[in-house]
Amino acid sequence: MSASSGSRAGGLDKQSAMGRPRDTSRDVAILDTTLSLLTELGYEQLSMEAVAGRSGAAKTTIYRRYRDKAALVAAAVEHRSHATPPEPAADDLRANLLALVAWLAQQIAEQEIGLLGALFAGMRSDSRLAEEMRRILRRDEAAMTDQPLRDAIGQGEELAPRAAEIFAEVAPAVIVHRVVVAGERCDERFVEHLVDDILLPLLRGH
Repeated sequence: MSASSGSRAGGLDKQSAMGRPRDTSRDVAILDTTLSLLTELGYEQLSMEAVAGRSGAAKTTIYRRYRDKAALVAAAVEHRSHATPPEPAADDLRANLLALVAWLAQQIAEQEIGLLGALFAGMRSDSRLAEEMRRILRRDEAAMTDQPLRDAIGQGEELAPRAAEIFAEVAPAVIVHRVVVAGERCDERFVEHLVDDILLPLLRGH
């Protein structure tokens, strides 16, 4: 998942309500603390009070920045994830998919399993968090697939009508299974298998 260039999910702005510049170091401390506590305690046990206590920020400061726990967690996730997918570098759908899947596999492998589990559990129990996370995921999915698939169509590829959605549904799920369930690395052989045997047939509709 990548960070947005504009305001974050919790409504971060450049200045405080009084018009003074925001203390960005305080923001970072709040968001880093949120991720640490989320991994340690899980979403249900995470509280604004706990974040305030560990980060050294006043609880009122946190509530001014984030309207609720879901907004705080979503902002923390966006703060952590800042990588951007690789630009298409070849006039070849397969080559671009190989680079994209390798990048996605690295991003997923670098995530802490405890954090992923806490987010998934939180999304099941809190509709507000699910809404925020789906917004982030939809944006990140579009950033990954729009340009490579648009280029492929421009080069004469006949893709399935929902090619972007198919990629977003299949590629992360297979990678998460490989990393989390199977406990295996996403090496070059696996990336080629995912692209050649699964994604390309699906994206091309055959």
